[in-house]
Amino acid sequence: MQVLPRNIFFCTVIFLIFLKNHAQQIPDHYQLLYEEDFEGDASLNDFEISDSNAWKIGNGKTGQALELAGKSGYNPPVRSPLNIAFIKNKRFGSFILKADLQQTGKEYGHRDLCLFFGIKDHTNFYYTHLASSADPNAHNIFIVNDAPRTNIASRTTEGIDWGTTKNWHKMRLERDIESGSIKVFLNDMDTPVMEAEDKHFNFGFIGFGSFDDTGKIDNIKIWGPALAPQHIGFF
Repeated sequence: MQVLPRNIFFCTVIFLIFLKNHAQQIPDHYQLLYEEDFEGDASLNDFEISDSNAWKIGNGKTGQALELAGKSGYNPPVRSPLNIAFIKNKRFGSFILKADLQQTGKEYGHRDLCLFFGIKDHTNFYYTHLASSADPNAHNIFIVNDAPRTNIASRTTEGIDWGTTKNWHKMRLERDIESGSIKVFLNDMDTPVMEAEDKHFNFGFIGFGSFDDTGKIDNIKIWGPALAPQHIGFF
């Protein structure tokens, strides 16, 4: 077996690491549009929420986090998630979102956390449903378009191993409004856990939550080429 000289071997390793990191880089024309680590006392004021009794600032990965601690007393007009907290006054088009997630509910097939984007109003938005097991109503990318949610993912995995209620998971959501591409990564930033392509909604609010479970969100960062600030009441 031929053995590479040491200098060539190390150069090869460095090059492969560069390629991996480059694939995860933020595009040059993107800028940091929003970040929140929930260490400030007024962090919750950034969000419009479905029920103030269900959300609070709790213990985070290293400090504090946004916590969904109970079920919202919110009845959506069409079949869609009940627990939503979205960043108000900021609408995003193409973006890359990174955050840390912790699922704090009991284990069952639809044990979930959700990421919302392209939010126009109560009945028009996308969301990713990250769940323990995949079926037509779980662990997929959904569109709510003036009708009950419909799954649109072209590819998903079999589900998420959330682990215990103390486990934290790194999440990355990529959205390109020109191509319609949607990609969701969890822990492994090289291979998406789900993908879709849809151009129905462009600019909209970004949010976090669950269909009907509990969990925590921390260390949010969102990059994109542009931001369209606008206040629109939601709940």
